[in-house]
Amino acid sequence: MKLLDALQWRYAVKKMNGNKIPAEKLNTIIEATRLAPSSFGLTPYSIIVVEEIETRKKLQPAFYNQSQVVDGSAVVVFAAWNTISENEVAHYMHEIAEQRGVSVDSLKDFSAYINGSLKNLTPEKARVWADKQTYIALGFGLVAAAAEQVDATPMEGFAPDAVDEILGLKELGLHSTVALTLGYRDAANDYLVNAKKVRRAHEKLVIKK
Repeated sequence: MKLLDALQWRYAVKKMNGNKIPAEKLNTIIEATRLAPSSFGLTPYSIIVVEEIETRKKLQPAFYNQSQVVDGSAVVVFAAWNTISENEVAHYMHEIAEQRGVSVDSLKDFSAYINGSLKNLTPEKARVWADKQTYIALGFGLVAAAAEQVDATPMEGFAPDAVDEILGLKELGLHSTVALTLGYRDAANDYLVNAKKVRRAHEKLVIKK
């Protein structure tokens, strides 16, 4: 299926049928989120993949009892770092050095630039900055799911403190920002299954200069 056809096919599914996503397809979707860009390439978040049904049952009340949480195959929770320290930046420099075959010392200007940029942010603004990065990964996940013909519903409507507690995110220095339920549509019971996709017209949305 061509990309635009896949994006026309997808919608925010309200009812899922409980069928399990093949591991290969799920891994492809998660790998796409891993490959998403982020500011500086720092990736200041983790991706929590919840397949275990008992954990998803615990999460459902925190998602205001939305059925996709348990009737889908997996819930993917994007969780941003609570704080960003020079240690995380240093670790990233070592990863770059190892994977690109360069010295850490050759990256000192890049490291200083990142640290300097982050120091100019208040803790609140740094948190907002990290949160924004997760939405880029979410977008990649949505597109990848459509390409794999897997239904995906993005979710902001949840109680983050409850989700954080259930998943033990505070202990990991993380906080939930947005989620993605993955599964397959229940075509017989989803009222949106045949609804026409409505988006702003191209000429109204796109401003050319």
